[in-house]
Order: sequence, then structure tokens, then C-alpha cells
Amino acid sequence: MKYVYLLFILFSTLVTNAFSQPTQTIRGRVVDKESKYPLVGVTVTLADVDQQKFGTLTDSLGRYRISSIPVGRRTVKISLIGYKDALLNNIIVDAGRETILDVELEEAITELSTVTVKAQRTGDARNEMALISARQFTVDEADRYAGSRGEPARMASNFAGVQGADDSRNDIVIRGNSPIGVLWRVEGVSVPNPNHFAIPGTTGGPVSIISNKMLANSDFFTGAFPAEFGNGIAGVFDLRLRNGNNEKHQRSLQFGFLGTEGSLEGPISKSKGSSYFVSYRYANLWLFNKIGIDIGTQAVPTYQDASFRLNFPLKHGGRLALWGFGGTSTIDILVSEQEVSDRNIFGQNDRDQYYTAKMGTAGLTYEQPINRRTFLKATLAVSTNIQDSKHDYLFIRNGQDGLPLAQNNRFVIDSLRPILSYLFSETKTALAASINHKFSSRSALKAGLNTDVYHFNFSDSVRLVTTLPNTPAQLAPWTTRWDARTTAVLLQPYVQWRYNLADRLTLSAGLSSLYFSLNKNSFSPLEPRVGLAWDLPKRQKLSLAVGLHSQMLPSYVYFYDLDPLSIPSGGLRGGQINREVGFIKSWHYVAAYDRLLGRNMRLKLEAYYQNLFEVPIEARRSSFSILNSGAAFTRVFPGTLVNKGSGRNYGAELTLEKFFSDGYYFLLTGSLFDAKYKGSDNVLRDTDFNGKYAFNALFAKEFVFRQSSARKRNSLNLGAKVTAIGGRRYGPVDEAASQAAQEIIYQSDTRNTLQFPAYRRLDLKVDYKMNRNRLTHTIAVDFVNILGIQNILTLSYAPQPDGTFIKQEYQLGFLPVFFYRVDF
Repeated sequence: MKYVYLLFILFSTLVTNAFSQPTQTIRGRVVDKESKYPLVGVTVTLADVDQQKFGTLTDSLGRYRISSIPVGRRTVKISLIGYKDALLNNIIVDAGRETILDVELEEAITELSTVTVKAQRTGDARNEMALISARQFTVDEADRYAGSRGEPARMASNFAGVQGADDSRNDIVIRGNSPIGVLWRVEGVSVPNPNHFAIPGTTGGPVSIISNKMLANSDFFTGAFPAEFGNGIAGVFDLRLRNGNNEKHQRSLQFGFLGTEGSLEGPISKSKGSSYFVSYRYANLWLFNKIGIDIGTQAVPTYQDASFRLNFPLKHGGRLALWGFGGTSTIDILVSEQEVSDRNIFGQNDRDQYYTAKMGTAGLTYEQPINRRTFLKATLAVSTNIQDSKHDYLFIRNGQDGLPLAQNNRFVIDSLRPILSYLFSETKTALAASINHKFSSRSALKAGLNTDVYHFNFSDSVRLVTTLPNTPAQLAPWTTRWDARTTAVLLQPYVQWRYNLADRLTLSAGLSSLYFSLNKNSFSPLEPRVGLAWDLPKRQKLSLAVGLHSQMLPSYVYFYDLDPLSIPSGGLRGGQINREVGFIKSWHYVAAYDRLLGRNMRLKLEAYYQNLFEVPIEARRSSFSILNSGAAFTRVFPGTLVNKGSGRNYGAELTLEKFFSDGYYFLLTGSLFDAKYKGSDNVLRDTDFNGKYAFNALFAKEFVFRQSSARKRNSLNLGAKVTAIGGRRYGPVDEAASQAAQEIIYQSDTRNTLQFPAYRRLDLKVDYKMNRNRLTHTIAVDFVNILGIQNILTLSYAPQPDGTFIKQEYQLGFLPVFFYRVDF
């Protein structure tokens, strides 16, 4: 309770009567989209208030400033003759912090006197080479969408073609693909899974490590992405980091369900324009577990994370930035101390589990406009990703009937014996360098090289538990499954060219290549990417794209050192049986239709087909495919893999979005799709993620309260979200194999012939904001699954006193995620 008391004192101290109307400043820089060269004389105005009073021009460095703006939501218009206008909706101006908007303008092909130039709008991708299946998202969207918990990944699950039907994790399933196909990039370099409690081979987790306070507007791609994005076959999060305020110091303190956190930012040198940003968060889930809030397990997860960015302006519009983020997370699931009825959606039910994960990335980014047409960017970063786990098996005493004995709702335990210990460590040094050159208003080119140097250190030992009816469990000798220490390099050169074939017809064509030095089979020499966009009358657009994409396997899979077929004969090692497996590959075909319906509404339709080939499957006859991995708290243990599998995904998506105006917004997205694959048994079957459909509806209304004294301005936001997604696939359980392995094993021949019930959820969000002079208070509550709908998550192995061992694990019930924040 000490945190609540301290925050109450802070709240009481800061909430004082202000003697002036709350206002704030909007400022930033305007540069050319391709060359990043500062633009002089750009007109920046507020489109929703008196433009003569709230307007300005950029100076010789592209900088602008508009002061004394009444707080609230604003629409900013940026105009320059010879460039397309930029119209930015729903810009939040709070009293507690300045709003800094850096804008990139795209040069128009013809003069304004001869053609009406279409404006860039909210939601258009920042990447100038992206013509389709791409969307820009803001930090405000991650905060505003009900059920998103302030995370980019959960926010993205609201977009068309994306599923996020797992309350325990923020995995992103795009167009029926496995989450392992998602590429995370920060400042141009790929980074390890940026989530707490990350399991090897996954790209999601329960809680994000990256603070959304550190993010600038970023891009999210769902298919046929430009050539600069390699080593991903499903989608891309291309995150950009913002600079701290270089003129005044600003602070933010927050207490909530996901942790107690604070951030500081301000100038290092006002004269030179350098700045800093730092943040730190510490979890306080123990408090909510004590008061009875269901977090999915009786074990209390602990985690902490931090981030920073130092920015130093250079001559002629360049800059040098040193940045980093990282976190640690630990959970000890002690089933030996739990009751029989307790559930564990984060672990297994027959053992005590100790798990620690660590992730961190630090980088140095250099950006420099060479001249008015050429821009250079290079980022050097070092990342580390560590998972450390130990398991102790519970020897449960049986009764006279041979069934597990329970007393006072607890199993009677004879002993605990260690059965698993693994430590996976992956360190990567990454260099991403690119150069943009604009030949003319019609033509621009981007070329670069992404280099990742991996150092792998994987160790894993296990001893299997043998169980037979009416016989005490027996432990086999320790067996090594992983023992690898090696280095490998991943190279990805690329070139992408954008050319305006006509006033309303744009071509984007590129070539990429991918090479992984671990083996001779991991080489994709040429990967073409082509997109075409045609602007039609009445604010319509047609787009087409096709691209070849490839991706390496989750790194730990290469070094598996044991063939499961050899286990019954004594656990003989197989010698890194998957060391020579090649890339997963996929062709993307996408068509889209966009139309602006009025000033603040957009309709988008997309259809796609994805052909996956050279997919790793087992050499022996089975239903296994790597396409089903990456969405659980467990690793996969395949036998010898070969690149002979296939898959195909196709579907249609609809988005109807009203941007925030007139005090409200809504977003409706729907997807119909089909995702199937073939294993080595040559049977075409549903993937684990083939739910067939996904639907989201979001709505929010803002109520503004202005008091007669004009000293205060408060606002209340009420939002709601309805989600309906087809259930995950599964199959009949192989009971004999499951009892022998002490975990759920499905029958291979009938895999994914069954389906869990559809996932349903209603979320509500209440956000109350109080603006005072240079001070903003925010109190928000996200009521997740307010109806308490019981959605099935999975089947788990959990021996029960009645002799059964198959247990249905349910997702989280009603969960209030709240926070109180003060910005000053």
C-alpha cells in the first residue's frame, strides 16, 4: 500500500488551482520524405481553429513552433508549394508536455496549378516505398484502443488480417501465419523478441519491454513489404524512437496494473539542441494477486525494464543518437505449493518451474542529409537474449486405488526431483546501413545492407519420466539435447526504386537477397518485390503487389542434438540433426481498394494469396510443420527436418475507419481467411491458426468539460471493443504417448481436425484527463473481458485425483487494467 499512499500525496500536491487557461506548444521539423533535407518556408497551421492566429512558417533548419494552443485534440495541416499536403488528425495537445511533431513531406509530381494534389493523411505508412498492406500507427492508438494495454502488438490485433486471441500473450497472427514470421525492427535493425517472459522461437509474450513513451510514429506491415525488410514471411513491426524534448525538462509518473514507472526527458544542451530520454518500470503484480485479481496463475510474475535515448544534432540537419532498452523477468511456478483446483496458463501442472528471461538492445544511429537529394542512415546495435529454466518433477503419492492422492485440496507429494535444466543465450551484433537518393520528383531509390552477426550458446539437459499404470514413476538418466557454441552471419542486401509512371500511377520495385552462413542451404539469391498504386477519381485508389520473402528458422531449432526416435533405445545423441535446414519461403500476392468517404472516413478492401514452400517438416511420416510453432510457452522438439513442406493462405479483409473528429472515432475490421499446410504425410490440413474469421469493432467518444473560469479543461473518453475470432485448431489426444511424455501429445493422423469454440470478448475503457497549467493528470481503466466470458486457451497435462490428466485451460476472465499518470 505504500505505492498508493505515495501517489496520493503526489496527486494532492500537484492538483492545485491554476490561474491561467491551460495551453501548450506544438513544434518540430519538416523535411523531405526521401532526402530528409530540411524544408524552408513550409506553412504549418491548425485546421480546426483560427488558422491566422495558430500558424507559422518553418525556418532555415525546417523548424517550426506554434505556442499558446488550447489543449485538446487538434488537426495539423502542413503545406508547401510543390509538395503534397500533410493532414494530421487527432493530435493530442496536453498541458503537461509539449507536442513535438516531425513531419516528412512527399514532393508532388506536377505543379499545383495543373492538378489537385492528394494530401497525405493519418494512417498512411511512413515508408515511402510501401504501397500496400502497410499502416502507420501512433502511441496514442496503443493507449486509446480498448483492450490494448498500451502495447503496439495488442493494438495491432485490431487491424484487418490480424488475430490476437490469446489473453496470456501478445502474439500476432497475420493472415493465418505463425507468429514466428513477424519481424521486429528498431531504428532499422532487427531485434530479439522485445517481450518479457519470452520463450525461444517466439515473437510475443505477456508484457512488452519497449516503453510506448519512447516510440515515435511507426509502421506495421501485413504482407508484400518492401525489399529492405528481410528475414520475415508474415509481417513487420518497424519501430522508430522519438527524441526527448530539447528545450525543457518534462516528467511523467505512472502507477497501474502493469507496473510503477517513471520517465524523464529534457535538454542536455539547449544551445546545441541535444536531448535525453530515460524511463524505468517495475512490476507490482504481487499487489493485485493479493487482492484477488485473476492474473492466470497463483505464481506472481516479476519484471522490470528500462529504456533511454540520447540525441545529438549535427551540422546540416544530421544527428547522432545513442539508445537502448532492455528488461528482466522471472516467474517461479511452484505447483507443489498450490491447490489441485489452481490453474497455470503459463506453465505445466506436474512440476515446479523456475524461469528467468533477459533481453536488451543498445544502438548508435547516425543520420545525415548529404545534399538536397541524398540521405544516409546507419545503425550499429548489440542485442542479447537469454532464457534460463529449471524444472523439478513432482512425485505424487498414490492412494490404494492407484490414483493421485489429495488431502485438503492439495496433492500429497513424496519428493521433488530435477528433470530439466536449460540455458539459451543469443548475442547479436547488427549493422544496418542505407542510402536514399531522389533523382527527381518522380523517381527515388533506396539501397542498403543489413548485417547480423550471431553468437549462439545453447545448453539443455533433461531426464525423462517413465510412468506405467500402477507403477511408481521412474527417472531416466540425464540426456543432452542442446550443446552448441557457434557463430553465424546473416546478410541481406537490397535495393528499392520508386517511380511515378504518371501523375496518378506509382511503381515500387525492388530486389532483396538473404544469406545465412550457418549452412549451405540457407541462401535466397534474388527476391523480387513489386508494387503498383493507381489513384483514381473521387479519392479512390487501386493497388497491386507481389513479392518473394524468406526467413531463417527459430535459431534454437538448428542445434537440436537428439532425435526423438532414439529416446526409447537409450537417449542416444543425434548430432545437431537440423543444422543444414534451409529457409522458409513464401510468395505474397495482394490487391487492395481504398476510398476516402468524406473528410474523415476511409474504406479499405484487401484480398491476398500466400504460397509457402520449402517449409521445414519432419523427414519421417508425420503431420509436423514449423508453420504451427511460435504461439505458446513451450519449445518444439522435432525430429530430422527437411525443406519439403508447403502451405497456402488466402483471404479478404475489410476496414472501415472514421478518424477522430467531432468528438468520436470508430474502427471496424473484418477478415475471412483459410490457412492450410502439408506435412510429410502429404495431407492438406488446417494450421493451428486457421480460425477462418476475425472481427473487431472499436468505438470511442470524448466529452470535454470546460469550466466557466477557463482555468481548467477536463475530458472523459469512453471506449468499447468487441472481438470475435474463430477458435484455434487441435485434435484428439494420444493418451498413451501423453502419459509417457507427461505432456499433451496429439494424434498425428488426426491433427487439427477439431476446433476450440470461437473466441469472444467485450472490452470497455474509461479515460479521464484533467489539464491544469503545465500539468496533466490521467486516470484510465481498461475493463478487459468485462462479461467474464470463458474462452478456452489450450489443453494441458494435469493429473487429477479421479485419474484424468487432460485439463482444459481457460484464458483470463474479467481483468481491470488501470493506471494513474501525471505529466508535468
